[in-house]
Amino acid sequence: MPMSGGVPPIGQAVVLNKTDLGAIIEQLWQAGYTVIGPTIAQGAIVFDEVHRLDQLPIGWTDEQEGGTYRLKRRDDKAYFGYAVGPHSWKKYLFPPRLSLFSLQKTQDGFHVQQNQEPVPRYAFLGIRSCDLHAIEIQDRTFLYGPHVDSHYQARREGVFIIAVNCSKAAPTCFCTSMQTGPKVERGFDLALTELSESFVVEVATPRGADLLTGLPYREATGEDLGAAARVVRDTASSMKRHMDTYDLPELLYNNLEHPRWDDVAKRCLSCTNCTMVCPTCFCHCIEEVPDLDGQRAERIRLWDSCFNPAHSYMAGGMIRSDIRARYRQWLTHKLASWIDQYGVSGCVGCGRCITWCPVAIDITEEVAAIRSDADKRTKEGSP
Repeated sequence: MPMSGGVPPIGQAVVLNKTDLGAIIEQLWQAGYTVIGPTIAQGAIVFDEVHRLDQLPIGWTDEQEGGTYRLKRRDDKAYFGYAVGPHSWKKYLFPPRLSLFSLQKTQDGFHVQQNQEPVPRYAFLGIRSCDLHAIEIQDRTFLYGPHVDSHYQARREGVFIIAVNCSKAAPTCFCTSMQTGPKVERGFDLALTELSESFVVEVATPRGADLLTGLPYREATGEDLGAAARVVRDTASSMKRHMDTYDLPELLYNNLEHPRWDDVAKRCLSCTNCTMVCPTCFCHCIEEVPDLDGQRAERIRLWDSCFNPAHSYMAGGMIRSDIRARYRQWLTHKLASWIDQYGVSGCVGCGRCITWCPVAIDITEEVAAIRSDADKRTKEGSP
């Protein structure tokens, strides 16, 4: 097919040389976006500002299992040949620490100063399907409820999204069970499928099409589309973990006193790792931070976790004072009551909670254990 430099039609797939991704990154910065993408730091693939192509984890992959994460060299130069790392995109839309406002003491009382920190105009590069679904879930919490979070809204509006179809599944991934991947379906401007020397690019929005203007793309052939489809199909078929989601809320509600909760409590450290790496968890607390001289105070919002004992403090006491109750709260909210609240599960199957749990507690294993026992009781005719 002939090369082109015009604006590709919306909904069309085109093929782009991999090195031309560098020009896309440069154009986004020139357009005023802060480009956030994958890079290597502290022995992991994390998200940070990306200005150049060589900042991407080219030729690197990750090896993951329960409680284990290691980087490893690939035998090729894949740009996105890894699964997911400890970061999720929520750290940019729902910051771990956010100043809400400050109070300054004056002669007449106090002066309230709202947070005037400018909000970056983000472009997310390399976002996977599971994390796109996670953003949609957080949108339900912060944008579509009765009270809109203006801070989240300011960061969320206008985000430019370049998604990537997964070419590698970690052993801890189970997005196929949650119907959240590995192929991106919606919510992006451009979607890339990485082949050996090129990207098959799905153009979804006018601003995505505009970004390709002037680049030497060509229209994707049937062979290109077939190769891209095989990448996604092979990734899906390689997934090792699965979760049976049939009737899951009822299963958990009917087993709130199951002995499995005691078993997991003996292993759980209540360290909050699972909630910190989760792309959908939104627990937070509000703190007042005064200066030592008593002239100024700042109100800040911080990430919190339902695994923290004080998070359930109410009316002079903690509702969930032991680890058993806190783990049960996390898992049943994630997989059951979240559906009652928002009409969708709070889990996207990214597997981060399994990988980054120091003692390798596996959410799919815990659900399977409760389901196996419930199925056994049903066969025996027990209540």
